[in-house]
Amino acid sequence: MLSSEVTSLLDRLGVAPDRRHGARAVRSPLTGETIANVEDASPQRTAEAVALAEAAFRQWRQVPPPQRGELVRLLGHDLRAAKDALGRLVTIEAGKIVSEGRGEVQEMIDICDFAVGLSRQLYGLTIASERPNHRMMEQWHPIGPVGVITSFNFPVAVWSWNAALALVCGNPVLWKPSEKTPLTALAVQALFERAAAKAGNIPDGLSTVLIGGRDVGEALVNDPRVPLLSTTGSTAMGREVGTQLARRFARSILELGGNNASIVCPSANLDLALRAIAFAATGTTGQRCTTLRRLFVHDSIHDGLVAKLKQVYASMRVGDPLMGDEILVGPLIDAVAFQNMQRALEEARVHGARVHGGERVEEKRFPNAYYVRPALVEMPAQTGPVLRETFAPILYVMKYTELDAAIEQHNAVTHGLSSSIFSTDMREVEKFLSVTGSDCGIANVNIGPSGAEIGGAFGGEKETGGGREAGSDAWKAYMRRVTSTVNYGNDLPLAQGVRFDIDQG
Repeated sequence: MLSSEVTSLLDRLGVAPDRRHGARAVRSPLTGETIANVEDASPQRTAEAVALAEAAFRQWRQVPPPQRGELVRLLGHDLRAAKDALGRLVTIEAGKIVSEGRGEVQEMIDICDFAVGLSRQLYGLTIASERPNHRMMEQWHPIGPVGVITSFNFPVAVWSWNAALALVCGNPVLWKPSEKTPLTALAVQALFERAAAKAGNIPDGLSTVLIGGRDVGEALVNDPRVPLLSTTGSTAMGREVGTQLARRFARSILELGGNNASIVCPSANLDLALRAIAFAATGTTGQRCTTLRRLFVHDSIHDGLVAKLKQVYASMRVGDPLMGDEILVGPLIDAVAFQNMQRALEEARVHGARVHGGERVEEKRFPNAYYVRPALVEMPAQTGPVLRETFAPILYVMKYTELDAAIEQHNAVTHGLSSSIFSTDMREVEKFLSVTGSDCGIANVNIGPSGAEIGGAFGGEKETGGGREAGSDAWKAYMRRVTSTVNYGNDLPLAQGVRFDIDQG
């Protein structure tokens, strides 16, 4: 029974027993069984948490940023110690293979390291003034309590992208995890509280987990005490959240869907491309926002590459990730995900597709879990379901003749998250990366569209939402900018040569 192992893992990770009782059943996609129960946050509890975060903000914003970084350093230290246990809990609750579960925790450790360095680099600019004896500068100040709503597919890493930066920037964090993966959130909160106890003098309410459904998320969206909300999820959800936040002039970081594509050119290293395509299309059972979903292959190499992909797909081990490292594809998150996948495949057939794979497996062994063989779909054109994101391991493969036409098709979808090209021709590569190339927030060369590192800002354009998280200068989203002008002279020259003389007699 997985429930007994989950109890042991939660004990090791420091989750108090009183956090494991409630009306909400938590189910593992590995077997479909209930592994724990948790309690949803009531409206009163949610309001109290926001009030506590608001009070914590008044204290935390005055702590020097390097001291804030020390708390994040201690959190990273505790995450290192808990990597195996927390990673295994990610596997059990989200269905990832074991190496991906551990890899997600490593991503948390990496962003903590990044944020610790950032705590000494929250730089503003000194700006040349047009007025004599004047200096202009910009400063960055904490913005306030930050709401974070995360999805099931990266149940802990995405929180850390936001939280590590928000904390060093001087802000408390209110976390509403996916209702499908609340246990990993409780575990991370326990690790945070452990780090806070070591740091000392950390205000209550600096980090809070609020378990629940849509009502909890809506409470954070509509609360005027939460000036910034980072949301990961579907485009439909993001459209609602963004609209509500705009009504009260709050900020948003929207990380939404992705209908990602790669182009394989005649000059590509096909052995490298084959491996990259297989991982990008089937990793996390196709349940990454950066999953490769569309593949454009030059007609001169199409048939040979597709034949090799068929072999790879047919040999790929699908099953319970806890059974061994040879398992590369775990289960879909639930029955709804399976049904959505089957509908998309059926629609593809109507549009003339040849579908290889996509069937359910392990049904007799796990009747309440949804394991599927990844689907390789040869499409005559980019129509029907190819134009939409289906959160499942479906790879649509299409031919192209001219690179310009392939790029046009690549960009002809509503999302703009991640993309890649496989080529050893500098002209093809530079065209893809140019202003007339990929219209995505991420554009890769000779790797797939998935597997982003925390050093670069993560996010995309169009219906992906435009948000950016993690590295580069994404920290600025968690702060407010102040531009200041200092007059250190005795005269008052006005900008733009304006004259405004008054009689002082």
